[in-house]
Amino acid sequence: MINELITKLSANRSVFASLFQSIPEKQIYWKPQDDKWCLLEIACHLLDEECEDFRQRLDYTLHKPGKTWPSIDPQGWVKSRNYAGKNFYKTVDKFLKERQKSAIWLEGLDTLNWENSYHHPQVGKLTAQQIIANWLAHDYLHIRQINAIKYQYLRQLVNPLKLNYAGDW
Repeated sequence: MINELITKLSANRSVFASLFQSIPEKQIYWKPQDDKWCLLEIACHLLDEECEDFRQRLDYTLHKPGKTWPSIDPQGWVKSRNYAGKNFYKTVDKFLKERQKSAIWLEGLDTLNWENSYHHPQVGKLTAQQIIANWLAHDYLHIRQINAIKYQYLRQLVNPLKLNYAGDW
């Protein structure tokens, strides 16, 4: 199971590269609603989560069991790290490089205890295998989010044309 999760995480690098390719500048900053993220903010979030959440926390759980994880603030980082002021394509490029680094690291892991766990204050006990499964699930959530933003942008762009011939969204 772990190898399959690693393979899918690695393959998602290409999925994200494709999803973030050839985006017009106005679409990079477009939000379906004021309280939602734009594509730039999603790219920044993915980069930070890659480095400071999933890879780092999995490493702690596998190699430093019992040691407190470094704190993170994914929601707060949007403002505190000025995601809206970042360069979209540089951020995407950094994220893709970090995902490649993660894939190489994951593939190079020796036999480890994937039952090592960490007690998360909100979620409870998380095993290393749960962390990697949630890392992949996090990818899928943001792939869905990116596609939804692209669809909503298209709806606005072609309005008043209807998109019902394409099928139900």
